[in-house]
Amino acid sequence: MGNVTHPLIEEAAKRAAVAWVTVGSAPARLVWCMSAEGSLWIVTGDGEQELPGIKTATEVRVTLRGDHGGRIVTWPATVSRVEPGSEEWARVVPQLASKRLNAAVAGAALADQWARTGRVSRLTPAGEPIEAGPTLPHAPAAAPVRSHSARR
Repeated sequence: MGNVTHPLIEEAAKRAAVAWVTVGSAPARLVWCMSAEGSLWIVTGDGEQELPGIKTATEVRVTLRGDHGGRIVTWPATVSRVEPGSEEWARVVPQLASKRLNAAVAGAALADQWARTGRVSRLTPAGEPIEAGPTLPHAPAAAPVRSHSARR
């Protein structure tokens, strides 16, 4: 991570394979991610994880867990889209594609699919932690179960 990043954010992000991302006032969503170049990188879109509002968001809140499995830090992040064909895309997307589990296609084919129907976003720390250590809430953060038509 960059030299202005809080050490707790930096360390937690290095170990992150998933993150809870809050866009606006919507409930946090669990997304898989990759840490590189001082940011977390995520993929959304057709056939990928859903994160409503990410296309227009400029800032989100990211919550990461510690080795014990519980949350340890929440921080603000700026959101930027990684444009297909850009130098940034060429540097990071092959690494990101290699981290994608259970994809129908792999490698360059997966990157091409993301360029056509997905979105790769970079979440870059944008300040000090919002919650960390003693400022973390003690109440569970689980969202209520959403109604649905599925049956057991």
